[in-house]
Amino acid sequence: MEVKVIDQNGKATSKKVALSDAIFGIEPNDHAIYLDVKQHLANRRQGTHKAKERAEIAGSTRKIKKQKGTGGARAGSIKSGTIVGGGRIFGPRPRNYHFKLNIKLKRLARKSAFAYKAKSDSLIVLEDVNFDTIKTKGFISLINNLELTNDKVLFILGSQNDNVYLSSRNLKRVKVVTADSVNTFDVLNAKKVVMAASSIEVIENILN
Repeated sequence: MEVKVIDQNGKATSKKVALSDAIFGIEPNDHAIYLDVKQHLANRRQGTHKAKERAEIAGSTRKIKKQKGTGGARAGSIKSGTIVGGGRIFGPRPRNYHFKLNIKLKRLARKSAFAYKAKSDSLIVLEDVNFDTIKTKGFISLINNLELTNDKVLFILGSQNDNVYLSSRNLKRVKVVTADSVNTFDVLNAKKVVMAASSIEVIENILN
């Protein structure tokens, strides 16, 4: 599968890049994608939620009313969860949502995500980008040249480039990652995936 390389002005160059069919041409596995995205979102959760139960509420311990003869239900504590101001019944407690997946399954999920993008023509191969200074205006100009102004875009770089990353950090619809840290959720969450030419080799080495 060959794709033309686009320059920073948004025009096709004479160069072409061969994308591995073992990654970008496979039949996507939806269940692998589901598990990988589920793990990614679960591992992002802090799990610091907490509500006070009746044993933790500050309040009197005296019996509210006599046990019998009132015509209503018996009530023994003002801290009961059935009374306004009482504790939460079975409230949330701090917990860890993390779980593990096999590395082969996570690789299959990433391959499937890239395959979906390749099938829908949502992959763009861009010649390597390098900014001399940190300038958001320069990154906006690049996006405009690629006609991606109103799209949610994922930029995948071959290696860490602080100038490019910091230039894009204030843009809501843009996320810049390196090829060795890209995940399934980010690929699927973006409408367009822009890959630097040097990132393809890194991704193919990792996923193969």
